[in-house]
Amino acid sequence: MIDFLNEVVLWWHWIILGILLIIIELGIGTFFILGLGIGAILVGILDLLIGLSFTGALGLWILFSIVAIIIWFKYYKETTISTSGQSNKSFDTIGTVSKEIKAHGRGEVVFDTPVLGNTSWDATSKHNIEVGSRVTIKEINGQLIVVEENK
Repeated sequence: MIDFLNEVVLWWHWIILGILLIIIELGIGTFFILGLGIGAILVGILDLLIGLSFTGALGLWILFSIVAIIIWFKYYKETTISTSGQSNKSFDTIGTVSKEIKAHGRGEVVFDTPVLGNTSWDATSKHNIEVGSRVTIKEINGQLIVVEENK
């Protein structure tokens, strides 16, 4: 079987496979298959230049694909700001302190737009913040929001 594949699979087959994977990626939009497609195109180019066996080309494609996946998850994966399981989509929301926040104590903040469905939240801060001060979210810890004063 390997001898058959060594004779039948040529360099342009790898390039066609890479192009097909990239086209599939355009429809999916995850960028995961993009690395597989680029790896296949690189294998096709190397096969054209130095002539690889099928097993060598397959091994290189697997290697290129693994490297692309590692790069994708290491550098392009969205990092979360809070590990509490809450969303981090509203961290730029500005609010007004409605109940004074003492350093490392609790107060209350009313936000201009809802944060995770509510406009009024219990909040804490590392510093004293007076009523009427404008604040932004620094972190969300469960049902408690850590804020800092806008400067």
